[in-house]
Amino acid sequence: MLKNELISLTDKMCKELLLIIEKQKITTKDDIANYLIKSAQVVMNVDKDKINTEGYADLLFSDAYKDIALKSLSSYSDTSKNIERLNKMHENTREECNKKDLDLSELTNKFNKIQTQMNDVIRKANDDILQLTSQIDVLQERSTIDSLTNIFNRRALSTYLDEVCSKKNIPENMHILLLDIDDFKNINDSYGHIAGDKILIFIAHILKKTLRDGDKVFRFGGEEFLIVLNRLNQQTCKAIINRLLSLIRGNSLIYKGDTLNVTMSVGATMLTQNDTPDSVIERADKALYKAKTNGKDQMHMEVE
Repeated sequence: MLKNELISLTDKMCKELLLIIEKQKITTKDDIANYLIKSAQVVMNVDKDKINTEGYADLLFSDAYKDIALKSLSSYSDTSKNIERLNKMHENTREECNKKDLDLSELTNKFNKIQTQMNDVIRKANDDILQLTSQIDVLQERSTIDSLTNIFNRRALSTYLDEVCSKKNIPENMHILLLDIDDFKNINDSYGHIAGDKILIFIAHILKKTLRDGDKVFRFGGEEFLIVLNRLNQQTCKAIINRLLSLIRGNSLIYKGDTLNVTMSVGATMLTQNDTPDSVIERADKALYKAKTNGKDQMHMEVE
């Protein structure tokens, strides 16, 4: 692995560990140690498994889901055993009711005891369910966020487009923009991959800050971003794109004393009734290619 890949991997692991500590109500040193052991095992197996840096976080997320599943089974087993024990107590108490000599006071106390214990078991089970559900929600949220840029990732995009395209009525005036940083390889070659990461974070910040709350920004992969603009006509869409290009062109990033300037090319299209996720992305990609071949730092719109 290259040095920059090791730095990126270590950064991801540290962020993940901090999130675990922050989100858990109680985190012990054993929890931290187990996480670090898992992380070390992933690093040790990298040559054998031949997984890339982007795969490490997913692998650790997978382990986290397994842990939650095991906790769920353990919690269910404990609850089941407790209920079985209470049912046995209840059955024994009912048998006592059939005896001729019946101590009503003692019987009442036993039923009250069973009721109290049953309430405790149910309350404990509900608490466990809420805690496990909360952990799953946190993992699901993090699994749809790109760890570098803190915007939606490709997985979130696939889910979103699948849902939109499966609807009988496609949302009106929805535009898909595919953006690519021009000559990004030159930045990595000249300044290193850390500088490249800084540029990606820089671009993501501009996109999130400029767009409306209802619009969605995804990291499509590498130096590519995908934006979904809702409820606007073609003219307004073009105006927004030109504004984004102007902001990116007009802002600079200072890295180790050097001023880094980048531009982007944009391919745009409108979602249609018969579109699938693949067809609309393919059309946006075709438009992006034309923007590149026409000179970069510009947009091209492809209509069906």
